[in-house]
Amino acid sequence: MAREVPERDAACAIAQAAAVIGDWWSLLIVREAARGHHRFDELQEELGISRKVLAERLGHLVDSGVLEKVPYQTGPVRHEYRLTPTGRALLPVLVSMQDWADRWLLGDGTLTASADDDSAEARRMAALPGTRLPSLTLPAHTGGDLDPVDGPTVLFCYPATARPSPLPEGWSDIPGTAGCTLENRLFRDAYDEFTAAGVAVRGVSTQRPDEQREFAAAEDIPFPLLSDMDLRLSAALRLPTFRAGQGLRLKRTVLVLDRERTVRHVRFPVTDIPGAVAAALGAGASVAAPAGGRGLRG
Repeated sequence: MAREVPERDAACAIAQAAAVIGDWWSLLIVREAARGHHRFDELQEELGISRKVLAERLGHLVDSGVLEKVPYQTGPVRHEYRLTPTGRALLPVLVSMQDWADRWLLGDGTLTASADDDSAEARRMAALPGTRLPSLTLPAHTGGDLDPVDGPTVLFCYPATARPSPLPEGWSDIPGTAGCTLENRLFRDAYDEFTAAGVAVRGVSTQRPDEQREFAAAEDIPFPLLSDMDLRLSAALRLPTFRAGQGLRLKRTVLVLDRERTVRHVRFPVTDIPGAVAAALGAGASVAAPAGGRGLRG
């Protein structure tokens, strides 16, 4: 339920934010909306929440401007609950909470750009196949916004490249940060093979498009580099992140999605970059193959 902010905290932005989203169910509803679950029955199934409580929380989030009701059928009228610009602005908050919990509650507090095979992050990524990526677009280094999925698609997420600006202090001391340029080069070198197999390639980081553009020009990258600087993709798939230089960076992850936007293959953690590229090619080719062709590999 909505909580009235005491007069002593009327000018406190933290208290004001807590009054809107400082409730367990409200936060999880925003999480599910970011994952593409918009209808009442979908939300109830995903959350295991009572219909009464769900209706109350949805009403509160609509009244607060976090969600908007969008009709999807008439007779009777039924609505979807979609994030408004105000709601989408909460996604970095959710991803920051996830990052904090992955490190300090589910992990041992170590700052790392990788993960153990038995970590909570690895288990979350291992459960990702079968998940459908909701419709969204991301800024591309080529200009404008692009859908991350273009038929059978490999999305490889990486922390950051060294160009054009210096990386955060102590970057090389964080396990798992090395190899972003190598990874881009290996996907570049194999790009013709991916294209011949009918598989699109997309690189994703939280760097700005102008930073990605300079790197792509210097390295002759033939595929789009997408910027998840607003963390929409990260929130939709609950991708692993780490904080460095006061910013959230994506941990290295390789995903293969089919033309229906369903995740079919995940590689996380990525410790063998050449092996991950080869596995992505095999899995992507299997996804792109006609029915009755090769089985999914990788």
